[in-house]
Amino acid sequence: MIEVRPGGRRRIDRVLAPGYTDGIEQRSLADVRGLRDEAAQEETDLSYLRRLLHARIDIVRAEQKRRTEGGSAPVVEQLAAILSANAVGPATGSGRYQTMEPSRAEAHRRHVEALVSDVDLSDVTSLSDDKLGSALRAFIGEEASVSQRRREVQVVMDQLNAEIAGRYQRGSASVDELLAAERGHGEDGGPAGAAG
Repeated sequence: MIEVRPGGRRRIDRVLAPGYTDGIEQRSLADVRGLRDEAAQEETDLSYLRRLLHARIDIVRAEQKRRTEGGSAPVVEQLAAILSANAVGPATGSGRYQTMEPSRAEAHRRHVEALVSDVDLSDVTSLSDDKLGSALRAFIGEEASVSQRRREVQVVMDQLNAEIAGRYQRGSASVDELLAAERGHGEDGGPAGAAG
């Protein structure tokens, strides 16, 4: 289960802290964007973890189905297709397009592998029905926890995006300023206006 620790130093602890969005109306646009970007990175990581869990769920269910239907083709032959369909590329779903990459991919993989001890999903045919059932329950439970935290992070992102959009609507922020700031942080990393 993904726990949020009050006063914790992890990104999820900060983003889901009760006061994370307090006073955003008085903060600079750059600060609000920074908070939004931090929340967006956490959503990306949670989405990646969720996709890893979906892949494990699909593997176990595919093996259970093979056994029920008496199929002869081992699930391991489908493993690459199952994993690539679920855990590669930018996350989708929830109507949000993500361009960020997960920042803790290896840690997420280890987390998922540690959920079910003594279960090697690369050879699910060797697992007993009971072990498959236990693995499926563990993965489904963790996926529900991750999905809940992801929704909570999305609520925070929505608050921050609404504040940013409101500033543009009210005219307290302008697209010209945004473009100037973007040009100022170009590839050379020089200050705004440094290049022609």
